[in-house]
Amino acid sequence: MSTHPRILEGIRVIEMTEALAGPYCAMYLGDLGADVIKIERVGTGDQSRRWAPPYVGDQSAYFLSTNRNKRSLTLNIQTEEGLRILHRLLDTADVFITNLPRMASLRKRGLDPEACLQRNPRLIHVTITGFGHTGPYAGRPGYDILAQAMSGSMALTGPADRDEPYRFPTPLADMTAGLYALASILGALYHRERTGEGQAIDISLLESQIGWMTNVAGAYFATGQRPSRRGNDHPTITPYRPFQARDGRYFILAVGSEAIWQRFCAVVGLEHLLDDPRFATNPDRLQHRDALYAILEEHFRQKDAQEWVECLQKANVPCSLIYHLDETLNDPHVRARGMIVEQSHPSAGQVRSLAFPPHFSRTPAQYRLPPPRLGEHTDEILRELGYSEATIADLRDKGVI
Repeated sequence: MSTHPRILEGIRVIEMTEALAGPYCAMYLGDLGADVIKIERVGTGDQSRRWAPPYVGDQSAYFLSTNRNKRSLTLNIQTEEGLRILHRLLDTADVFITNLPRMASLRKRGLDPEACLQRNPRLIHVTITGFGHTGPYAGRPGYDILAQAMSGSMALTGPADRDEPYRFPTPLADMTAGLYALASILGALYHRERTGEGQAIDISLLESQIGWMTNVAGAYFATGQRPSRRGNDHPTITPYRPFQARDGRYFILAVGSEAIWQRFCAVVGLEHLLDDPRFATNPDRLQHRDALYAILEEHFRQKDAQEWVECLQKANVPCSLIYHLDETLNDPHVRARGMIVEQSHPSAGQVRSLAFPPHFSRTPAQYRLPPPRLGEHTDEILRELGYSEATIADLRDKGVI
């Protein structure tokens, strides 16, 4: 067990979410030391427990990837007693995260921001939904792929010579919403430290995904022109894209300044390009991009990708092989940075997941609890609330827990 202090020690988080955005946020709060209690449906739990295969032992690999450092409490909030337990938990909580999409559903159960903050004025109440709780689309069901579609990002993703839009291969809107929730919660906790006030935070997948369009939107605001799909080409820097080498493998080249351009030409044996007026500056290279790429593509077929990368790295030219995921996770730098967490799970054995990426010098992330089995901590949490063993048994008989 680490002897480092935990940055969020003493903070209790009630997470009543499933799938990805909310669990992702709550996992990181747990990594930073919060006591995260995950509320799950009796019998079935978080829907991602059934998103399998693959399994690790008897557990969904998807669920395991986003639910460490949490305690699982199964609760039927459709019952009066189940809802009473949840309200009692919220009275002890610092943060409540929910992804119920409709405010009417929250109000019906007394879980809306107004009711929760009236009961517990120091609470940070966080909703993560597809479209938020205001505006014409409030209450619509939302999924990551809808946010990608409506944000403008799918229209820009994929090869430049095809019309078909491409979904980003990981659920980017979900994870981004989770990260915005994390940042917002930390900011709200800081505000509470100064003022004693809790508050409500309304996060949508759509706006979170639109946030990725910052520089593209900046260009649109400046020109009024709809941006076009560019494939792997950068709109304002060149050469800055993948190239294929003699062995068929691709590597990335990122020439982001004139100094790098000069080093690049010298180290790969293309010094004559420095005297070619078509390529004198980055704006010139952009104007003559096709001609430059024709030269580079032919030149790079003379050696294997690893040879080019080693040559370029020695000259401090930014470049890299394009990794497959197994290569990424076995890269010595990634390993040295501690990016893979290994935990012992009671039914799945050794479980690996990706670490919290930031590195704190005084309060590092800690990985105390493996992802919980469904309802694993129900009795423990209810005892903490003062319920007797007899009452807990009665609640279980009634299907409340």
